[in-house]
Amino acid sequence: MWVSGRVQGVAFRAFAQDAAVRAGLCGGVRNLADGRVEVEVEGPAPVIESYVERLRAGPPAARVENVEVRWESPTGREHDFRIWY
Repeated sequence: MWVSGRVQGVAFRAFAQDAAVRAGLCGGVRNLADGRVEVEVEGPAPVIESYVERLRAGPPAARVENVEVRWESPTGREHDFRIWY
C-alpha cells in the first residue's frame, strides 16, 4: 500500500512498524522519494484490514490524505516487520 499526505518526518514508519508488530503482521515500510510511504504486509485479511484503518489514522503529527491498497498473493519472504531504508 502507499500512504500519502504529511507522512514523512512525523514518525510514520515507526508507527506503522509498531502497529504491524502488535498485529502480528510481517513485511516492511519505507519512505519513497515522492513523499509517500510504502508499506508491504502479509497476514490474515481481517487483520490487514484493521491495520489499514490504523494507517489511515496515523500518528499524531501525520496528516494522512490517502491510503492506496493493492492486494496480492503472499510471498512468505518476510518473517518479521522492518523499516526499510
